[in-house]
Amino acid sequence: MRLAILKQKHFAHRKLDPNKCTRLRPAHKVKPPFPLNRFPHDFGYKLGREIVYLLATKGNVSLEGSEFEAIFAACVGAEWKPSNVGLDDIVLDNCTWGAKTVKGKPEAAKRVRLIAGRNSPTYSYGATQILKVEPNALGKQIISIWNERVSAIRKLHKHVRTVVLIKSNDLATLGVFEFDTVRYDPELYRWEWNENDNLIGYDNAEIHRFTWQPSGSQFTIIEEVPEDCLIVKITKPDRVDKETFLKGIGFDRSWIKVTKKNG
Repeated sequence: MRLAILKQKHFAHRKLDPNKCTRLRPAHKVKPPFPLNRFPHDFGYKLGREIVYLLATKGNVSLEGSEFEAIFAACVGAEWKPSNVGLDDIVLDNCTWGAKTVKGKPEAAKRVRLIAGRNSPTYSYGATQILKVEPNALGKQIISIWNERVSAIRKLHKHVRTVVLIKSNDLATLGVFEFDTVRYDPELYRWEWNENDNLIGYDNAEIHRFTWQPSGSQFTIIEEVPEDCLIVKITKPDRVDKETFLKGIGFDRSWIKVTKKNG
């Protein structure tokens, strides 16, 4: 008791300096593997190398999302973990990515349309006679479905990103950029039906940001391509013919065993 009284007297005589900053416990922010849209220094080389391999072994391949997910994961040293949600297919420490591929002219592209998944107000909210629903009310439901999906992923990962590959038809030129996967404020957008009976979402500047198609409930986000989008150009290799490839890997008839089910 006496000790407590002495402590009170000691602090009572201390004067507070109004010009002195308050000391707070440091809050250590969780840093991502690398800054947004600033890929590791050898990322472009590794990506180009993977594409050269594809072209040499398969010819003019169609590089789709799942294959790009695996390639991107390998290039940044992450783990490829395909998921049904499509927002967390690639994981590295506290960061996760969803991956998208679009065809275009990488050096000239200003905006890209990214398929973000299927958002069904009928399934989530029991909405019926969709085309008769007031556009803004329906748009808010669509955005809310997306937001719930993002929130669920953000509970598991500190950083959630989307990486986009813009690919030329021959895969000789590639553009790569990433952005934070975010929730959208439903109040900041207005919606209207277009002549094709698709629901279009505009921001406050009247810029087209979203498209939702009643048939299939496909939700599309339109994203700006940043000025610092990484451009990778490759020299297309000659395709390695099958026999040369098999010989190169030391293929032997003993690699193949043919039997019958009960044999």
